[in-house]
Amino acid sequence: TAPTDPSLPSPRLPTRTPETKNQWARDDPAFVVVTSLLVLAVSVLYCMFYAHSVEQAVYVTVCAVLVDYLLVGVLLATAFWLLSNRFLRSGAGHSHAVEQRVEWLYAFDIHCNSFFPLFIMLYVVQLVLSPILLSPGFLPRLLSCMLYCVTLCYYHYCQFVGYNALPFLDNTVLFLYPVAAIVLATPVALLCGFNPSRFVLLGIYFHK
Repeated sequence: TAPTDPSLPSPRLPTRTPETKNQWARDDPAFVVVTSLLVLAVSVLYCMFYAHSVEQAVYVTVCAVLVDYLLVGVLLATAFWLLSNRFLRSGAGHSHAVEQRVEWLYAFDIHCNSFFPLFIMLYVVQLVLSPILLSPGFLPRLLSCMLYCVTLCYYHYCQFVGYNALPFLDNTVLFLYPVAAIVLATPVALLCGFNPSRFVLLGIYFHK
């Protein structure tokens, strides 16, 4: 298992349930419910400022909760769950070892924990700064690219921390590879005139 850098902030990990249950995932779905309600509430605020119709507002709020948070989370959790169990288990090739596998619910827990900082930055902070971020010009584009770069990098760092906590996984540094891709892509996007806030808010959700 790859070591973590103690100088970096430590995201909250899913808590392991009692040893007799042989389970790492949390049993209580309250965190998912609360996060869904927060996403719904902030999405309604976005719609109050940017929606052009009631139908568009309903579409945005439904997509924010069911697609952006839950469906994307299910897809990412499933992909990382398969990747971990297929390629990263340290005892996968030894019949004498006690078999330990990543639970799908634990993979989804990691997504939920990783999503919360993303929610703060790309939902709350972006809403507050949206008058600046949606303006034309280099400075709004720079701020938007940096906001998305830092947030997406931290999301994948949280993924790494979650899987790195499992003692039976090796080479979990693999979960940090997207960070390198994001860091390399950000200056390219900036030089190409790409503003992710304008693309997401005005191009996808609140287009006329």
